[in-house]
Amino acid sequence: MTVAVYPGSFDPVTNGHLDIAGRAAKLFDRLILAVFETPPKAVLFSVQERLDMLRLACAPLHNVQVEAFSGLIIDYCRRERAQVIVRGLRMTSDFEREFEMALMNKSLAPEIEVVCLMARTEYQFLSSSLVKEVASLGGSIDNLVPPHVASALQAKLPRLKEIQSGQKGG
Repeated sequence: MTVAVYPGSFDPVTNGHLDIAGRAAKLFDRLILAVFETPPKAVLFSVQERLDMLRLACAPLHNVQVEAFSGLIIDYCRRERAQVIVRGLRMTSDFEREFEMALMNKSLAPEIEVVCLMARTEYQFLSSSLVKEVASLGGSIDNLVPPHVASALQAKLPRLKEIQSGQKGG
């Protein structure tokens, strides 16, 4: 049985994330979407909110589970007996960062492969950060995230604007 882990902060989950997850679910017997509990960047949604949104969005994918993790992804993969880390690539800048991470993970865990899936053309520009920015400025995100995520973002707009003003001022 081939187990793969697709890690990320998923703050929030986007249609681009779901496209990668759906395609990866077809490639592996079991796919774990691993939500990083404490990413190195500020998050809008709590880990529980991110887990709940992701679980609802991935409900139709029967070989997918959603779990939280902390620490090194390779340690989590070893605990779950995963042989593969799945990553999505959008732009050239993604490639450079993903290449660095893949090489580091390979040096720490040579037994774990990294598989990168290219984002579909319609998702090349899409990131959680951009979705949050568009939402905070009143733009439509309906075609960028699942409906329940769009609703959750609308509910968090005051908090989002607070975070954004803190980042600009600090």
